[in-house]
Amino acid sequence: MQIILLEKVVNLGNLGDVVKVKDGYARNFLIPQRKARRATQAAVAEFEAKRAELEKVAAEKLAAAQAQGEKLAGMTVTIAQKAGVDGRLFGSVTNYDIAQALGQQGFAVEKGAIRMPNGPLKTVGEHPVAVSLHTDVVVDITIAVVGEAA
Repeated sequence: MQIILLEKVVNLGNLGDVVKVKDGYARNFLIPQRKARRATQAAVAEFEAKRAELEKVAAEKLAAAQAQGEKLAGMTVTIAQKAGVDGRLFGSVTNYDIAQALGQQGFAVEKGAIRMPNGPLKTVGEHPVAVSLHTDVVVDITIAVVGEAA
């Protein structure tokens, strides 16, 4: 399916690119998320008319993400979880827990924006985690997991 991108999509293209993707990806993800539209003649003409406005909105989102990224960069977030004597947690620290902890410190971050390459944290200690605030803004933070007595 030919689509026109309404914002930058990782591994696909930038704002305004006309790309060919699988039908299911377009129908089930890109179009409902308002990241793309079908690339019909009318849609392309309408996009060209609104191009400056869409680029301005995209630049504002990027600037806001960069400002938040500067505040978050190098931050250490402490999360307390019940742990055994050997330092293993009884549960785990997930991206949801990290998003909640960041929210309590005044940073509105969605749980989907938190990248945990090794999966949920299951041990006490400091762990590096990446936060993707925008497709172009990825910030590294440190999660300090502290064990509390069971």
